[in-house]
Amino acid sequence: MIHEGLLRKYINIAVVVAAYWVISILTVFVNKALLSSQTVNLDAPLFVTWYQCVVSSVICFSLSMLSKIFPQTITFPEGSPLNREVAMKVLPLSVLFTGTIAFNNLSLKYVDVAFYYIGRSLTTVFNVALTYLILGQTTSCRTILCCAIIVGGFWLGVDQESVAGSLSIIGTVFGVLGSLALSMYSIYTKRVLPYVNQKIWLLSYYNNVYSSILFLPLIVVNKEIPVILRYERLGDIIFWLLMTGGGLCGFAIGFVTALQIQVTSPLTHNISGTAKACVQTVLATYWYDELKSPLWWLSNWVVLGGTAAYTRVRQQEMEQQQKSERLNRNQHV
Repeated sequence: MIHEGLLRKYINIAVVVAAYWVISILTVFVNKALLSSQTVNLDAPLFVTWYQCVVSSVICFSLSMLSKIFPQTITFPEGSPLNREVAMKVLPLSVLFTGTIAFNNLSLKYVDVAFYYIGRSLTTVFNVALTYLILGQTTSCRTILCCAIIVGGFWLGVDQESVAGSLSIIGTVFGVLGSLALSMYSIYTKRVLPYVNQKIWLLSYYNNVYSSILFLPLIVVNKEIPVILRYERLGDIIFWLLMTGGGLCGFAIGFVTALQIQVTSPLTHNISGTAKACVQTVLATYWYDELKSPLWWLSNWVVLGGTAAYTRVRQQEMEQQQKSERLNRNQHV
């Protein structure tokens, strides 16, 4: 019976990790098709991103309503984005959330899928820097060394993209800004979660609703309204099915990410994400029939190695901190 229980647990973990890989990679490829393929051919990246937020908001609203009708079958945190007091506290975080997904999609519009991971690879570096600047938490020399390796891999990747003639400076800048926004979002999330009773899904609901509003003036400023109105496929059901599919992928990736962390751990999630990025890069070069130089591939391995080393160092530091806290508690007993 014990072996059967362990087997069931391992199968469950394997299914969740596989689902995370498939949905995460699929989301990147679907977004790339929506943002810059000749099939869709709509030069309105913020509109595409806005629609994905709307789809996620509708799904969350539907789940919230269904959880009240069928409480024994469907569960969803209770709360409303119309609550003014909560909205004022969550709104600054929603601005960062809006910036994160906007910059990510703008980066993906201009860079190849194969280079997307490199372009977004500085998130870990910004996390360390901002944790010190905002929270005042110092870090170890080993962590700084890992960050230096990641930065080195990033610059090598940018250099090789430039040598190959495929470097998009604006796409790379958007990737860096996306990494910065995501790092700030991750840090401030800890401050905002108490206002939504530590419910990640409720926070996601609020963020998508508020982002659906925040994107509207950005779409106007980016002069996308005339582009949308002139779009010849605006009444095409296939176009809207593709757009809705992108929105479903955006919602699904949030779900499977939370699920993977739940059935494994944040550390395992980071390792899984790093390995997924490697597979995603290989698939992209094959799918788009791209030939890359040995140094270009080396840049990917340097970033992956630096990220994996950082994850391992953080694990060891957290274990050491927990041991020290247990020792101090035992001494005071």
